[in-house]
Amino acid sequence: MIPYWRLSAYYFFYFAFVGAFSPYFTLYLQSISLSATDIALLMSLMQLMRVLAPNLWGWLAEKLGMRVAIVRLSALASLAGFAVFFMTTEFAGLFAAMALMAFFWSAALPLVEGLTFAHLGEAGHRYGSIRVWGSVGFIVAVLALGHSLDHLPITAVLWVTAAILGGIVLCAFMVPEAPRPPAQRETVSFGDTLRRPQVQALLGACFLMSAAHGALYVFYSIFLVDIGYDKALVGWMWTLGVIAEIVVFMLMPRITQHFSLRGILLFSFACAVLRFLMIGWGAGSLAVLLAAQLLHGATFGAYHAAAIAVVNQWFPGRLQSHGQALYGSLSFGAGGMLGGLLSGYTWETIGAAWTYTIGSGFALAGLVWLLLGWRGEGDAAAQVPGPSARGGR
Repeated sequence: MIPYWRLSAYYFFYFAFVGAFSPYFTLYLQSISLSATDIALLMSLMQLMRVLAPNLWGWLAEKLGMRVAIVRLSALASLAGFAVFFMTTEFAGLFAAMALMAFFWSAALPLVEGLTFAHLGEAGHRYGSIRVWGSVGFIVAVLALGHSLDHLPITAVLWVTAAILGGIVLCAFMVPEAPRPPAQRETVSFGDTLRRPQVQALLGACFLMSAAHGALYVFYSIFLVDIGYDKALVGWMWTLGVIAEIVVFMLMPRITQHFSLRGILLFSFACAVLRFLMIGWGAGSLAVLLAAQLLHGATFGAYHAAAIAVVNQWFPGRLQSHGQALYGSLSFGAGGMLGGLLSGYTWETIGAAWTYTIGSGFALAGLVWLLLGWRGEGDAAAQVPGPSARGGR
């Protein structure tokens, strides 16, 4: 029996945390008078830990054979780390709390992904029907909290987020262990794969794509509120991006029948160049903002689905987990950290418009690297996940 609802509930709460924390926690930090640089530094800890924690915890889980135990420990420790935010508004205390929470929170998802696919076995096509509950959780959290903050004090962000982390704890203790697949020997070398120019181009471009999104994930909510939009609209803008992402995930199997993975990636990077210029210079127009958010379907949805498909293709067999870990660490980890930290500095020195222009420049650099470094070699057909695309923002 597949523990469908127990797994779905975990994804629901895990991404509900993202929906409550990512858009609104920066507003809380702003309310306690932290500078843009301090806010960016704190939020970038989430990205830093996505570089370090998944590989460390994944290695430990493999050595000890205790995936579920580590998932449960990470849930409890994440909640404990977040509880410190109720106790202090001093930067040192906030830094320690964020580091503790991020280190353990980042450990869980890769392990849960492995558990989910192990439970599904030959029914791997059902992953999308489980993972989609994560998107539902994100939408519920971002909309509900966005509307609530127009009537409640900003400290409600702490209470709602803590309650969601409590839900993750409960779900973690309901997720059962799953049998491990037999180990397979592969003749493909990880080092040889990394030395291929198209592999380096892809990973480098993915690093730059996440860096391009740094200002979006750290300052987008603050930006919209500062220029006069209410918090309910902020929630709807984040939701629009997720809906666009889900639609693209669902259409990806059809899209790949007509376009190569390389072509999809190049188009996604071109959309990112345009999107961040639109946000930076056209935010005064709601129509421009709506169009820019719809482009999230390309700059995250199509990009991410195509990227993990290529990684699965170029890192086969036992190399697949290492390839996916490297992709996640370089892009969502290192790239996101660079973009977030840099935006914290530029936000106060050259302003929002030029900060988003720098993001556009990162995307342009990624587009050029991908265009020149991957000239079509190895672009064989590959199965692209639909709504089941792994990973997250």
